[in-house]
Amino acid sequence: MSDKKPKTSPKSSAKGNERHQFQAEVSRLLNIVANSLYSEKEIFLRELISNASDACDKLRYAALTDAELASGDSEYQITVRFDKEARTLTVVDNGIGLNHQDLIDNLGTIASSGTAAFIEAVSDSKKGEDGKTGDVNLIGQFGVGFYSSFMVADEVTVTTRKAGDEEGWIWKSDGMGEYTIEAAADAERGAEVTLHLKKEADEYLDATRLRHIVKTYSDHISFPISLTETGGGEEAPVGEKLNQASAIWVRPRGDVDEDAHKEFYNHVSHAVDEPWLTLHFRAEGMIEYTGLLYVPTTRPFDLFHPERKCSVKLYVKRVFITNDCEHLLPSWLRFLRGVIDSEDLPLNVSRELLQNNPVLARIKAGVTSRVLNALAEKAEKDSDAYVGFWDAFGPVLKEGLYEDFEHREKLLNLLRFRTTAGDELISLDAYKARMKDGQEAIYYIAGDELEAVRRSPQLEGFRAKGIEVLLMTDPIDEFWLPSVGVFETTPFKSVTRGSADLEKIDATDSETNHEEKTEETAVGMDALIAHIKLELGASVKDVRSSARLTDSAVCLVADDDDLDMNLQRILKQHGQLNEVAPRVLELNPKHALISGLAASAAESGAGEQLKDAAHLLLDQARIIEGEVLPDPTGYAKRMADIMAVAFTK
Repeated sequence: MSDKKPKTSPKSSAKGNERHQFQAEVSRLLNIVANSLYSEKEIFLRELISNASDACDKLRYAALTDAELASGDSEYQITVRFDKEARTLTVVDNGIGLNHQDLIDNLGTIASSGTAAFIEAVSDSKKGEDGKTGDVNLIGQFGVGFYSSFMVADEVTVTTRKAGDEEGWIWKSDGMGEYTIEAAADAERGAEVTLHLKKEADEYLDATRLRHIVKTYSDHISFPISLTETGGGEEAPVGEKLNQASAIWVRPRGDVDEDAHKEFYNHVSHAVDEPWLTLHFRAEGMIEYTGLLYVPTTRPFDLFHPERKCSVKLYVKRVFITNDCEHLLPSWLRFLRGVIDSEDLPLNVSRELLQNNPVLARIKAGVTSRVLNALAEKAEKDSDAYVGFWDAFGPVLKEGLYEDFEHREKLLNLLRFRTTAGDELISLDAYKARMKDGQEAIYYIAGDELEAVRRSPQLEGFRAKGIEVLLMTDPIDEFWLPSVGVFETTPFKSVTRGSADLEKIDATDSETNHEEKTEETAVGMDALIAHIKLELGASVKDVRSSARLTDSAVCLVADDDDLDMNLQRILKQHGQLNEVAPRVLELNPKHALISGLAASAAESGAGEQLKDAAHLLLDQARIIEGEVLPDPTGYAKRMADIMAVAFTK
């Protein structure tokens, strides 16, 4: 590398040769990566070249405000160098480099949440036929690309000097639990990563093999990548350029084939799946910008991270600015990967200036509309493929309904739901087309798990009437539904809140016959309800006869002016609600148990006999909802007493 170091003489290091222990979970991760994880070991080179490219991008951006950082060597480049005699493979860049603290923070430590998530993902992945897990998709996503070096190397050395610093450093490790750091007075700016290859890694000392790997994974890199053989070999001439070294997004769409898109998507997403949807466009007019965006096939691991960061890179006139721009896209499109390149933002734009920049705001609005239009077109033309997208990213899109009024209408048309009618995903338009005569609302039920929701007793009356109910199992559903309220002019209504209003909806002939057979009301229901209200007191908000139950004896519902039951559970789980409000206990007058209790309630002196029954009915309703009983001992005793009476007569 040709970078000239500062003219001032280098200072001697007080730190000397230091030994450090890897963070505990990093040691576990290294063992997994090096010994058991990846069958496609060649991806280590992709990761090292990507890191080198990022380092060059960072320096190019930093040099916009401090030209001295790149003085003497402003032609950014990446070199892959191999030495058959020494059995080493080296990746060199003249990017921003690392200082002493960077080496500790970046090569000795990983954010604990990311590391834990990585290890969990690896543990959960299924092994292939060769006994190794084949999910190379994990390594870059979790920010552990550098550690993939230990798949092929038994020792890794990093020689580096950060731009603007006088002193360089050598980091060295065999990946077995510790690493060393020592000063390097003659280190060039940038980073030189040298892999001392294992015996079984001879293929990475072959020029043809290296050319193929770089061409396959890194052809899109916008900095020139050259291949050099040292140690006297002639197989790879000095400076042999391996890639096109041009920004893929500025090429005409017709010049970028599917393979090139896949390579670039793999680079920007640190994943190895194929893009589910590609958007390559150029906006012209008052504001000019180019976009190359991808919708992944597989859900990224950090999709539901609390920070909800956008992963689309922002460029200005082909110069990388940031990959963490919260104002470039709404957070509910954070699954997108790719780049946006603006012609109208200043090259030296800061993160502070990006916050309220009108140009960026217009780019955000334009890109958001393009993405939603593309998704709508895909949903219409290929509904089967859209199902896969929806299952992966639907919960994130729903966040936009809660946060973004401007795009709410388009988002509502993109929604898909499973219903009580079957496993088919349907739109809201399709639901409305199937509504029954007299039906005035879009009915839904919310819960944690699909199958549990399907079994809810609150659905019985709706099934008997042939009324379709949307099944909501995403936590965000409880927040966007009250915010949106209606689709077109039809309101959303929870089947677990308020009255069912089923009597307003026409029944089919078979349903009418069913109702005629059971039209007699249980005698003594008023007396039974009064007894139960008195006994349960503040444990329930009300007790009433149910129109929504056909098979079950009891159920719980929220009152009209209360929060939906599932929302109450969510808020309580997250510490945002101290106590769940008492619910309404509904009794099915057509059920044999309830009609029997009602007959008893009509008799004088039945109050004492109904006390245990009241508590058991409430506990039964709680169990159906999957709740923990407040007094399981009392429940067990009452159940034992009743069973004793029944079986000792």
